[in-house]
Amino acid sequence: MVATAQRFCELHPDVTIQWQVRSLQEFADFPIERLAESFDLLVIDHPFCGYAAAHDTLLPLDEWLPAEFLDDQARHAVGKSHDSYCYGGHQWALAIDAATPIAGWRPDLLAKAPGTWTELIDLAKFGLVAVPAIPIDSLMHFYMLCGALGEDPFSQPGHFVRKEIGVEALRMLRELVSLCDPRCLGRNPIRTWELLASNDTVAYCPFAYGYSNYCRRGYADHILRVGGLIFLDNGRPCRSTLGGTGLAISSGCKEKVIAASYTQFVASSECQTTLYFDSGGQPGYREAWLSQEVNRRSNNFFADTLSTLDAAYLRPRFEGYMHFQEQGGLIVQQYLKNCGSEVAAFGALEHLAAHSESVHHSVSQ
Repeated sequence: MVATAQRFCELHPDVTIQWQVRSLQEFADFPIERLAESFDLLVIDHPFCGYAAAHDTLLPLDEWLPAEFLDDQARHAVGKSHDSYCYGGHQWALAIDAATPIAGWRPDLLAKAPGTWTELIDLAKFGLVAVPAIPIDSLMHFYMLCGALGEDPFSQPGHFVRKEIGVEALRMLRELVSLCDPRCLGRNPIRTWELLASNDTVAYCPFAYGYSNYCRRGYADHILRVGGLIFLDNGRPCRSTLGGTGLAISSGCKEKVIAASYTQFVASSECQTTLYFDSGGQPGYREAWLSQEVNRRSNNFFADTLSTLDAAYLRPRFEGYMHFQEQGGLIVQQYLKNCGSEVAAFGALEHLAAHSESVHHSVSQ
C-alpha cells in the first residue's frame, strides 16, 4: 500500500497519502468505527460490512465509482472476494487482496503432502506439522471442519450448526493441535509460515492464511510449496474460510473524489498485476492469479491455490457477527488449551451465536 500511495502521489503531485500500520490481530477485530474517526482510507476485513451498512461509517463506493469499473471488478474477482464487501445493497470496499487458508510445505523435507485427514494425523505424530491456533484462526479451522463434515456455520438465519457436526469438528481440531507444539496456540499464520520457512523442525502446515511472500525467492531462508487442502476420511474436501482485505473510504473523508480515484487505481488490473504484486502484495484481481509471470516469480503460488480461493466459505456479515467472532475464537482456543468438554464448548458457541444474531439490526442484502 505504501508503494501504491507513492506512485499515485507521483502521478498527482498535489496529493499526499500516508499509511499507518496496525497488527494482524487489530485488523481482525479492532472496531472499524474508531478507525474511521481518524483515517480517510482503511484496509478492512469483510465481516465489518454489516456494521458499515447499519451505520454511517464507510462511503458506499457504488455511489462514487463508475458502474463499469465495479462490473469489471466483479467479473475478475477471486472467489467471493468482491462480493464479500457488498452488503445491504452497497459496495463498501474493493477487494485489493485475496486470501484463504491453504496448505504449505518444505519440499526439501517432505516429498509429498498428505492428502487425507488420517495421513495428516500420522504426519503430526512425528512432530512435523505446524498449525496457527490463536483464537481467530482456531475459529476459522472450526468453520472449515464443520463444512467438511456436512454443514457450514450460520447457513440459515437463527441456526448456528448442528450439534453433532460442531462437537465432532471441535474433537478433530483438538486431536490435531494436541499433536503439534503447544506454542502453536500463540502463533498466527505469519509466524507459522515464518517457522516453516526458516526452521527444519516442521515440514508441513495443513491450513493457514496464505502469504505469497514465502514462495518468492529471497524472502526467507527456504522457498515453500503450496497447494489445496486435505480431504476428510469421509471423502469430502476441506473448504477454508475466505479472508483477504478490502480498501474502503471513511464517510468522514473530506477529499472523497481523490480517495475514490486512489481506490480505483489500487484495484485496477494494471496496478494489481504489476506494481501491487511487485511490491509484495497478494492481488485480489483474478488476472494476476492467472499470470504466467506472476506465478513464475512466486513458485506457482497463485495457480496452485486458486481453486481453494474460489471454493472458500464466506463468513457472515450481519452487524452482530464481529462480537461472535471475537468471543467465539476465545471459546475454541480455551477448549484446545484446557482439554475441556467439546459438548460444553459447542454449547457456549451456540449460545453466543444466538445472542449475537438476536442483537443485530436486520439489514437486507
